[in-house]
Amino acid sequence: MPQLAKDGEIMLGAIFSFHSSWKDRQDSFMRKPQPLECTRDFQFAQAMLFAIEEINNSTDLLPGITLGYKIYDICGSIARGVRVALALANGNENISTLSEAPCSRPGQVQVMIGETSSTPSMAIATVNGPFHIPLISHFATCACLSDKTKYPSFLRTIPSDHYQSRALAQLVRHFGWTWVGAIRSNNDYGNNGMATFTENAQQLGICLEYSVPFFRTDSADKIQRITQIIKSSTSKVIVAFLSLMDMDVLIHELSRHKLTGYQWVGTEAWIFDSQTASMDTHHILDGAIGLSIPKAHVSGLKEFMMDVKPLKASGTDIFTEFWETMFSCRFKSGITSADTQRECTGQEDLSKVQNSFTDMSLMPIINNVYKAVYATAYALHNVLMCDKTCNKKVQVEPSMILQHLKKVHFKTKDGDEVYFTEEGDPPAKYEIVNWKRRKTDIVDFVTVGLYDASLPVGQQLIVQNDSLLWAQNSHQVPVSVCSERCPPGTRKVLQKGKPVCCYDCVPCADGKISNKTDSITCVLCHSEFWPNKRRDTCVKKEAVFLSYEEIMGVLLTTASLLGTCLTIIVAFIFFRYRNTPIVRANNSELSFLLLFSLTLCFLCSLTFIGQPSEWSCMLRHTAFGITFVLCISCVLGKTMMVLMAFRATLPGSNVMKWFGPVQQRLSVLGFTLIQVLICILWLTISPPFPFKNVKELKDKIILECALGSAVGFWAVIGYVGLLAFLCFLLAFFARNLPDNFNEAKFITFSMLIFCAVWITFIPAYVSSPGKFSVAVEIFAILASSFGLLFCIFFPKCYVILLKPDKNTKKNMIGRGVAKSNF
Repeated sequence: MPQLAKDGEIMLGAIFSFHSSWKDRQDSFMRKPQPLECTRDFQFAQAMLFAIEEINNSTDLLPGITLGYKIYDICGSIARGVRVALALANGNENISTLSEAPCSRPGQVQVMIGETSSTPSMAIATVNGPFHIPLISHFATCACLSDKTKYPSFLRTIPSDHYQSRALAQLVRHFGWTWVGAIRSNNDYGNNGMATFTENAQQLGICLEYSVPFFRTDSADKIQRITQIIKSSTSKVIVAFLSLMDMDVLIHELSRHKLTGYQWVGTEAWIFDSQTASMDTHHILDGAIGLSIPKAHVSGLKEFMMDVKPLKASGTDIFTEFWETMFSCRFKSGITSADTQRECTGQEDLSKVQNSFTDMSLMPIINNVYKAVYATAYALHNVLMCDKTCNKKVQVEPSMILQHLKKVHFKTKDGDEVYFTEEGDPPAKYEIVNWKRRKTDIVDFVTVGLYDASLPVGQQLIVQNDSLLWAQNSHQVPVSVCSERCPPGTRKVLQKGKPVCCYDCVPCADGKISNKTDSITCVLCHSEFWPNKRRDTCVKKEAVFLSYEEIMGVLLTTASLLGTCLTIIVAFIFFRYRNTPIVRANNSELSFLLLFSLTLCFLCSLTFIGQPSEWSCMLRHTAFGITFVLCISCVLGKTMMVLMAFRATLPGSNVMKWFGPVQQRLSVLGFTLIQVLICILWLTISPPFPFKNVKELKDKIILECALGSAVGFWAVIGYVGLLAFLCFLLAFFARNLPDNFNEAKFITFSMLIFCAVWITFIPAYVSSPGKFSVAVEIFAILASSFGLLFCIFFPKCYVILLKPDKNTKKNMIGRGVAKSNF
């Protein structure tokens, strides 16, 4: 079991990819070599050395304990990374070490810092797992590394892509982009990150027009196909889940085709990299927006990097290569006769050089290395039970350090809070960065918002929209949708064979509305409501009924009052000439009763006009039924009287004594009482009532009177029809009486009109909608009433007023007709 060395030395292992980074950025076939573009792993190594030096000089943290280190360059190779991890775990020195200090002897490392990329980190974490050696990465963001069943000893000081992918999806949705393209690195970082983004994007209603993998070593044809996909797409937003070097190669290819005008959304891998911005000479990425690790500052670190004394003093190959690349010179030991470069003195002033190494834009990532070293120190501090001194007799095991690493919670000297979640991840916080290019062609990475995964849903994303600058220096938010948003009053209908973001906007069907944008369904209005013209809200249906204000109501009312007035005039004429033969011959008592009932018939039509109420509904049909029976009963009495009078003229006939005035009154009363009884039963069992008919017309409510009992209604109508038909039959039989006595003919004509009107009424009433059915009923009442009035009384008024010479008893008796008591 490993023990702490007597001199209090603890070994840390650092795994970076110096040569891999330089080579990838220098030797890309897409562009000319840029030797100083990638020095960030060198910066990471310097940050680790700075943190170790601070800790070793501290009297509060690990007093009396010295941290040592071994720095390995795995050149971006997974196989080399595995060999290095095994060597560090076993204390094996077979793998060349770039730097080792200040330890005086080989030994097993307790913690490993690195690697920068996700895929090598996965391989190393797999090897470390059985040994329980913690691996703390500062830039490996793949969400897969949070799986503690596979990578139990892996931790990191940069948030997982699980949160970054979710944040990107929310950012895209925030700006209303529902139709986007996606390009991802064809490795664990890009594939896993894009898979999480796609899943969250679908939940937020975002569709991917295309999602293509890309790797910097892909063939020219494959890269060309990606360019063609972008050109032929309709989406204007591209989500780039790419590593830094993949982005460099892609931007060079897109610059050749001048694919400007697209809105790029990026990850922390490249969105705040100043070298990527300086390479974008064709303004492909202008206005790009994306997620960045929050800005950080480590006091004293920049000055330490400018000094480079630790590496310089060690005389390592890494320093030599770095220095020669930085100043374009050669140290004397490496100069050959073919070299044209000047000799390096080792005294060159690094502070006067403006390049990627002196650029501190990657300070957030550099700070992650710094925090990883300090997290290790705090874990060791707890393992060794340090106070003023540390217990050097404690048997230090990597598993013990791992357990304490998971529990550390501290603040750095600059105020950064450091701790790990159960998955070994730090709290997920991002700054939202926007590229703003100056006139001097320098890109500023402007913070325009924040994302904090620890906040409640809906409050995690904060964006300052007013300060954003978009592609092609536009201040207007780009639009990237497959279909325009459906306004209220319409619903979305998916286009066949296309993603859910591609749809047509179809107006809501009759009776339905949608009151929000992009509605997928239309809501049915309540039965008493109807959509407005825009179909975005339900409005109260207009209540319609036959009113006195509308033209039809005015005409029917006028006709009713006209009929009433004419009936009264006829009654006045009959009363004025009541002693004349023609009035007396027509049974003046029945005539006046008939005129009274006709007046009621004309007036009862008025009960059908106006808004229905409980009383008007019961009154209109019962009043109509009773008054018409009274009217027909009077006509029937007159008809029977005519027949009886004719029979009385025959020799030996005494029928008139059986049908005298008393019998006539009783017959009228009896026929009417039967109708009254029918109406009472109807009103008692199931009377008519006001009813809102919402089905007849789509956009209106018809206020009408429901019949209650249909049997009662048709019984009333049927009884009136029965009496009318009986009256017509008797009058028809009496049509051949002597010419001078023409009462039967007039009654026949009146009954013919009456029956014709009510026979046609039935189909017209049943088929007429709403208030027109009421108008049909009123028209039938008025037409039949006018028919009786004109046919029975106007010929007599004509004789009374215009032919008084014919108004004599002799003329009334006529030829061959005996006297009678009428």
